[in-house]
Amino acid sequence: MSNTLFWIYLINSVLLIDHEIDSAYWKEWDLFRLPGGITGFLLIHIPVLFFVLYGLVLVYQQSYTGLIFSLVLSLSGLFAFTAHMYFIKMGREEFRIPMSLFILSATLIVSLVQLILTLDLLLVP
Repeated sequence: MSNTLFWIYLINSVLLIDHEIDSAYWKEWDLFRLPGGITGFLLIHIPVLFFVLYGLVLVYQQSYTGLIFSLVLSLSGLFAFTAHMYFIKMGREEFRIPMSLFILSATLIVSLVQLILTLDLLLVP
């Protein structure tokens, strides 16, 4: 497995975790109508962050399962960008500051690179 994928996964993980910090500021649970407020939001993120970090370990170990985790993380980054751009286009005020937009845009770029690298490793025998 490519050593490059490890570093791309790490960068994307940092971007997505930073986005989730930003999401707490913007009360994303209201945007997506999630129950439980901040408590529910934080509880949801315990397993999410565990799996993101566990996936990094699996990618480092060059396991096939690491490629699956990498695929899921890259698709999550694409979803984050797309969903938030949709809400912005619908007139929502959240995530419009330059840093929020930078994190989302960087996540899009890194997620695309990660997706391409991951699919290349998954599809080449």
